Amino acid sequence: MSMAERERLALICATVEKRIGQREAAERAGVSVRQFKRLVRRWRLLGDAGLVSRQRGSRSNNRLSEQTVQRIEHLLRQTYPDFGPTLAAEKLAERDGIVVSRETVRHIQIRLGLHKPKRRRHKRVFQPRIRRPRYGELVQIDGSPHDWFEGRAPRCTLIVFIDDATSRLLGLRFAPAETAAAYQATLRACILEHGRPLALYSDRHGIFRINIKEAESGDGKTEFGRVVERLGIELINANTPQAKGRVERSNQTFQDRLIKEMRLAGIGCIEAANTFLPSYIAWWNERFAVAPANPVSAFRPWTKTPGELDDDFARREERTLTKALTFSSGGIRYCINTRGPGTALRGAKVTLYHYADGRMDVHYKDRLLAWTAYDSYPVPSPTVDEKTLDLRVDAIVAASQRTAQPNATVR
Repeated sequence: MSMAERERLALICATVEKRIGQREAAERAGVSVRQFKRLVRRWRLLGDAGLVSRQRGSRSNNRLSEQTVQRIEHLLRQTYPDFGPTLAAEKLAERDGIVVSRETVRHIQIRLGLHKPKRRRHKRVFQPRIRRPRYGELVQIDGSPHDWFEGRAPRCTLIVFIDDATSRLLGLRFAPAETAAAYQATLRACILEHGRPLALYSDRHGIFRINIKEAESGDGKTEFGRVVERLGIELINANTPQAKGRVERSNQTFQDRLIKEMRLAGIGCIEAANTFLPSYIAWWNERFAVAPANPVSAFRPWTKTPGELDDDFARREERTLTKALTFSSGGIRYCINTRGPGTALRGAKVTLYHYADGRMDVHYKDRLLAWTAYDSYPVPSPTVDEKTLDLRVDAIVAASQRTAQPNATVR
C-alpha cells in the first residue's frame, strides 16, 4: 500500500471506532463524503486490499507505441547520440515531429547507455546576487575558448555579452582567439544595435586590467579600458568566476547546445558560424530572457555616426615629429607630407589613430595630416598568453605545411 492508502485506512478505522465522523475524515483524506463512504464499503467487503488502486499494474493510457519507441531509439542512436535529455526532446519535436517529455527521453537514453545520471556533489554555496533592476545597467562579458566545430575547424573563442537584468544576449561573436580586438568588435556591434550600457562586468584578464603590481609607467589602463573610458562606460572586474555566474553558466549552455545546433546545420568555419549567430541569439532571447524589474532601459543610444564610433575604438599613440617631420610606429618609418616648408610642425606632438581595419590617421590638433611610409625596421615578436598561444601555434603549423607541401611533390 502507498502512504496515501495507509492514511485512508487509518481514517476508516477511526470512523468505524466512532472516534471521528465521516465528514471530518473525508476532509482529511481530501475526498468527498460520498467517495469516503464508498471506500468504507469496499474496506468492509474486501479488507485492506479493497483500498489499493485497481489501476495499479495496468497499462498506462499514455504509453508510447512500440513503433514510436523504436523510432526514438533509432534517432537517439544515429542523430542525437551525445545530446542531453532536454535538447534531445526539443529536437525530436522540432525536427522529427515526435512530442515526448524530457523524462521519457532520459529513461530511454539510460536504457540505451547514451546517458549516465550524474551524482549530486556537495558544492560550495555562494550568496546569490539579485539581478540589476534595469536593462542595460550591467552587461557581463566573457570569452569561451573551446573546440566549437568538433575538429571541422581549428579551436576558437566565443565572445559573449549578456545583460544582467534580463539574461538577454546582446552580442555573440566567434574569433580566432580571445583578444582585445575581438571584445571591441563585439562591443561596437552592441552599441550600434542597443546603445551604450552603464557598466561592463568582466574577469581580471590582462585585456581588462593591468595585473603587474610594480608597473610604474603608463596610465594604469589597458587598451580596452581606454576605449570604454572614452565611451563613458564603467569597467568592473570580478574577483571570482562565480561572481559573474550568469555569463559563466551561459558558456556551459553554449558548449552543449550551440555546438550541436551548428553540427546539425553543417557549419564548419568561423564565417558561417557568425552568420548563423543572429538567428540563434533571437531564439535564445525568446526562450531564456526575462522581464526586468524596472521597465525603463538604461542603455544610452548612440547618436553620432559609425565613423565617430570608430574614432573612439581606434588605438591611439602619441609621437613627436623630428626636424625632418618623420616618426616611427610598429616597425615602419613615416614622413608627413606638407606643401610648404612645414617648419611649424617640427617637434610637434601628433596622435596616431590605428583602426581595426588596418587604417592609420595622424591627427595634429584639429587637423588630419597626410603621410607616406618610406622605410621599415625589425621589431621583436609579440608576446602571447594562454589565450592566444593556440592561435600562434596553429599559424606556425599552417606555415610549415605550406612550405613542405611543394617539396612533397618533387621526385
